[in-house]
Amino acid sequence: MKLCIAEKPSVARDIAKVLGADQPKQGYFEGNGYWVTWTFGHLCTLKEPHDYSPHLKSWNLIFLPIIPEPFGIKLIENPGVEKQFKIIEKLVADCEEVINCGDAGQEGEVIQRWVLHKAKCKKPIKRLWISSLTEVAIKEGFANLKPSEDYHNLYQAGNARAIGDWLLGINATRLFTRKFGGNKSVLSIGRVQTPTLAMIVQRQKEIDAFNTEEYWELKTKYRDVIFNAAIDRLKTKEKAEKGLEYLKQNLFEIISFEIKEGKEKNPRLFDLTALQVEANRKFGFSAENTLKYIQSLYEKKHTTYPRVDTTYLSESLHPQIPAILQSMNFYRELTAPLLAQPIPKSKTVFDDTKVTDHHAIIPTEIPPSSSLSREEKLIYDLVAKRFIAVFYPECKISNTLVEGQVGTIPFKTTGRQILELGWREVYSKEKDDTEKKEKEEEQLIPEFKAGEKGPHKPFIHQGKTSPPKAYTEATLLRAMETAGKQVDDEELREMMKNNGIGRPSTRANIIETLFRRKYIERKKKNIFATSTGVELIDTIQDELLKSPELTGEWEFKLRKIERGEYEASQFKEELIAMVTDLTRKVINEKAKVISFQQEVQPKEKKDPTPRKTVAIIWEETDCPKCGENKLMKGKTAIGCSSYKSCGFKLPFIVFGKKLTEKQIQDIIIKGKSSKLKGFTEHPERLTEGILRLTESGTVGLQTE
Repeated sequence: MKLCIAEKPSVARDIAKVLGADQPKQGYFEGNGYWVTWTFGHLCTLKEPHDYSPHLKSWNLIFLPIIPEPFGIKLIENPGVEKQFKIIEKLVADCEEVINCGDAGQEGEVIQRWVLHKAKCKKPIKRLWISSLTEVAIKEGFANLKPSEDYHNLYQAGNARAIGDWLLGINATRLFTRKFGGNKSVLSIGRVQTPTLAMIVQRQKEIDAFNTEEYWELKTKYRDVIFNAAIDRLKTKEKAEKGLEYLKQNLFEIISFEIKEGKEKNPRLFDLTALQVEANRKFGFSAENTLKYIQSLYEKKHTTYPRVDTTYLSESLHPQIPAILQSMNFYRELTAPLLAQPIPKSKTVFDDTKVTDHHAIIPTEIPPSSSLSREEKLIYDLVAKRFIAVFYPECKISNTLVEGQVGTIPFKTTGRQILELGWREVYSKEKDDTEKKEKEEEQLIPEFKAGEKGPHKPFIHQGKTSPPKAYTEATLLRAMETAGKQVDDEELREMMKNNGIGRPSTRANIIETLFRRKYIERKKKNIFATSTGVELIDTIQDELLKSPELTGEWEFKLRKIERGEYEASQFKEELIAMVTDLTRKVINEKAKVISFQQEVQPKEKKDPTPRKTVAIIWEETDCPKCGENKLMKGKTAIGCSSYKSCGFKLPFIVFGKKLTEKQIQDIIIKGKSSKLKGFTEHPERLTEGILRLTESGTVGLQTE
């Protein structure tokens, strides 16, 4: 029998159906010469310090740095995990060949390799590598199985990443907590989270230190067109008024009038970060939620693999594009012009040299059904329209530059006009706030002739200098992608991805981790560091820990390991040397205890009639989604004890509102809450309503 191991039960079902393994067993499917089983994501993890020696459970500084040799893995302590692993272990022992069907990426490779290592697998291993879960893709993947050795470097990079994160996270967190934490709380340090926090703190300091200054500008109106003086801003009102008097004494003269036709390039296809940025900008979705929605669309076979960092397609995909466009029933009006002629094979879309593990995120030939959630529909629409837009012609524009003069003072104005919509036709029916603002600021410029003169209406514009903008989740993701550098050009940004902080699939989790640890907070769409976050970064003297550029260099080395151009052992040795040096320096530093930010809770009015609330024992309560397992209470949510297979989770904070124990009980037991107020982060900006459990186990907000 051949053993296939998928990363999730749902994926295993899809694979089993294609292979004809249609007999369900306990923990796997069987049939047609195959066993198809699954993990629940991570079944194994790196061992903790106390697993190597009991005395390392102590956070005493004398035991630092902790450097295991060799590093070991263990099963995650969970009854469901242990039960499933025993099934996998037995199947591995009894099979003739293993087919690794984990997610086709670095993390998926590590998940499966650790499980197979723990199961002491000695059988031949092959690799299924696919970019979508459609039947066609699965069949094609099994027809082209790869030797497991082809992905050895990918595993080495993922394993090195995990070991690097462990070395720095365990040692630096214990080191700073014991030295500066004052026994109040854990000071969490991470290879990626700390430089990310440092960027936020640095931006906040720039904002706080910014001194707003008033300035004055000279402007004038000639033939209903506003011209700006092409001189430095004036620092005093007196100078501005003096300049105004001078302008009134002279006629306006046109020096030059120039119109240049140009083209506006098509937008690129989405990688995960770009999709998260756009979803945050348009809908206010967090990076974590966007990843959840696009992952769901992938598992429902509507889009391709989402955890990607390229905006290009493989050249071999070109013949499949018409069939995908043909299947997009909801977008027939937009796809019809494309299907009337051959799809161009442009290097800006199809380029094998720019594709690594996977191509950019695009729709599959399976269109979505009406059962998608509202959020999933919005994300699918972003992916679908971007996919269509890249095959449209470029947008043709005209740029107008007019230069004038009043006496000796030069003036100029610019204008922009769309001549042919091109790819903008795809978005012509939707206008977001940014586009509206741009249109409002545009002015129609008539034809001018050099040398013409006439009266004009000069005036003074008074303004104030603005501080740098606080990070939003969208701009923070971009900053992580470019290691803190401000890069607007898409091509340059593409080149810098190798040196970004973290990977596309992990950045959302890093941001959420900083929120959970109360190092950062959200105010409307903006992200700010808390006093604890600022103090933590100020306490860290070692620039290696908080430098986005240096962390970007580590990421670059990990990608080189992936390509077989750098040794994983060397990366590990460099981190060991850094951690050892850091430990020595910090232990010798003068300790300054960090004061932790306390959450200020609003005072509640006392209810004159006290009510008795019966506390629910979650471990004895059935999961409302699967009904087969009990619930368990975590730090941030109530969830199914078999969460990896079931997926049910009810966070304590929903759409920005912190739920009470009673409200959580109502939702789980009754399926809905009473009418609630105070929601601050709903994508449709709803502030009140009733929370209801959906059939899929998620929570929706209804206004009636």
